[in-house]
Amino acid sequence: MYKDLVFPKESRFLVTGGAGFIGSNLCEAILDLGYSVRCMDNYSTGSRNNVASFLENSLFELFEGDIRNDLDCEKACCEVDYILHQAAWGSVPRSIEMPQFYAENNIKGTLNMMEAARKAGVKKFVYASSSSVYGDEPNLPKREGREGKPLSPYALTKRVNEEYGRLYSILYGLETYGLRYFNVFGKRQKSDGAYAAVIPKFVKQLWNNEMPTIYGDGRQSRDFTYIENVIEANLKSCLAPKEIAGEAFNIAFGEREFLIDIYHVIAESLGKNITPHFAPNRKGDIKHSIADISKAKKWIGYAPEFNFSRGLSETLDWYTKNL
Repeated sequence: MYKDLVFPKESRFLVTGGAGFIGSNLCEAILDLGYSVRCMDNYSTGSRNNVASFLENSLFELFEGDIRNDLDCEKACCEVDYILHQAAWGSVPRSIEMPQFYAENNIKGTLNMMEAARKAGVKKFVYASSSSVYGDEPNLPKREGREGKPLSPYALTKRVNEEYGRLYSILYGLETYGLRYFNVFGKRQKSDGAYAAVIPKFVKQLWNNEMPTIYGDGRQSRDFTYIENVIEANLKSCLAPKEIAGEAFNIAFGEREFLIDIYHVIAESLGKNITPHFAPNRKGDIKHSIADISKAKKWIGYAPEFNFSRGLSETLDWYTKNL
């Protein structure tokens, strides 16, 4: 796990997108370890409510800024040791509708952060990539070095980020580590809106006795990854060897679940008997996904403890208390 990790006593972390789902969980974990963390967010997708409980902690600093703004990035990186860059716009379907906006935020914003980190002499720059970079590559499990063509603007932005990460390590000596997240879920993940992730959306709709929609036949599979595993990967990457800087790593559990099965498990757990509505497949979605996590295990010591069932149980417990 990560709770026994040790960093230099005065270490300071920067979490971009720190008021979002993944970012706020990272901020909480860092504070629990006893280290300082600066949260940068412009609240375009994050929420002040996610970090409200941290505001009275002297180790927590809230910085309202936009990664599209060079000066904001430079201010955020000042006197920082480790950067966990999570700020981005997600959702494959939304990116298809807004390709220029995604390039501006996800590509230019990440480049701004890498450049600011380089200038500030940051020790490690860990950034969120995505399993979407595998695109139309059909083989399972998904393995680093065997990528296909991106199927959406969102996927393309993440692929470009990885290339910039590689170049910044080679050309400028900034130690970057890309984490290809596979369908992260857990507490504080948004449950409303047209682009909400599938697990919290199912939970909220079933909780409210609404009929959820499943795109496709429900037999698509994903390597759902509980948030605690993602926290572990981020923090261990801050201690990763310099020799693998510039690389990207699959972050998942290494097992896959079928969407229709997940739906029935959630419905049963909530005591609901509602038949879902099936709609046509969405553009840009892949059919199956499961990760080979051997590279992350070898190089960053990644050892995920939360399988899907354990993570889902904790997630449902949180949502039933907070919906």
